[in-house]
Amino acid sequence: MKIPVLDLKPQYESIRADIQEAINRVLESGAFIMGPDVKLFEQEVAEYLGVKHAISVNSGTDALVIGLKALGIGEGDEVITTPFSFFATAESIGNVGAKPVFTDIDPKSFNINPEEIKAKITPSTKVIMPVHLYGYPAAMGQIMDIAKEYGLKVIEDCAQSFGARYYGTDSDLNSKFTGTIGNVGAFSFFPSKNLGAYGDGGLIVTNNDQVAELAKALRAHGAKKKYHNEMLGHNSRLDTLQAAILRVKLQHIDEWNEGRRRVAKTYNQLLADIPGIITPELADGHVFHQYTIRVLDGKREQVQQYLASQDISTMIYYPIPQDQLPVYQGQYPVNPMSIQLSKEVLSLPIWSEMTLDLQVMVVEKFIYALK
Repeated sequence: MKIPVLDLKPQYESIRADIQEAINRVLESGAFIMGPDVKLFEQEVAEYLGVKHAISVNSGTDALVIGLKALGIGEGDEVITTPFSFFATAESIGNVGAKPVFTDIDPKSFNINPEEIKAKITPSTKVIMPVHLYGYPAAMGQIMDIAKEYGLKVIEDCAQSFGARYYGTDSDLNSKFTGTIGNVGAFSFFPSKNLGAYGDGGLIVTNNDQVAELAKALRAHGAKKKYHNEMLGHNSRLDTLQAAILRVKLQHIDEWNEGRRRVAKTYNQLLADIPGIITPELADGHVFHQYTIRVLDGKREQVQQYLASQDISTMIYYPIPQDQLPVYQGQYPVNPMSIQLSKEVLSLPIWSEMTLDLQVMVVEKFIYALK
């Protein structure tokens, strides 16, 4: 029996009728670009997250690029971020003309280590860009304190954390959704995400009216009014079909995220006291976009290869830290923790409807592979 790293079929089967109705509604309307469902989705997702503005775009990468531009970031600016993320994080910084400055990570959360941020701040630093990796909220209380102290903006990369909530020692931030704490939040609706479309899609959220106005113009060729282009922008609009699909799926996101937490908790119980691994923390608010363990003693490839031979799919997110990718060859010193974790991380199959039987099968094969 093949076990994929992600199975979207059970989710689709549970909402098939509603999805078909939404698609048919758009097809019959003929409003495929910026149709009514786009505005309705923006209103509904803003209400869900508790923000003033939600601006849909065509990808999570564009959400970062346009979010940075709307904050006024460009040539000569520096943006502090994590080396341990998908390349879109650093790529978006470079594509607005700014320079990514990489700060090492915390081994428990896999997120940027706030204790190391201050040492990277220079007169050119304008933004801190944390990534809520694998659905684990970054240390936003400490990050916001640093940003306030140094007069910096914060843009949250929430590509993997839709529906995650931050909990810390800061009572005014506790239970806030990721993406709503900094100046801008950027989300991805790539199909594999916790809230995934059936194609590409992204979202920018903010409570700042001016940032929202700029983001709306930037997604539409730099025009606040049609045919009155005021700046160089992008063609970055969420398709109406995708908005209609996301409206259906948004109604179930809390249930699905709770399902992922249930699966993660079960994995942790099944893997308890197994030597040679470190299981992820079941932190409050974590939505487990990935269930990622650390395989110690250089055994990761051995384990992954054996699981593949048993038709169990796994993934390595990420085998090369961003700052060590070929595009930056020789430009950055290594960040030791991100290098170490890049050699240890392994993500096991997870989806909200995953059964206990499948999890037991994965774990039994995994434990055997460690021997």
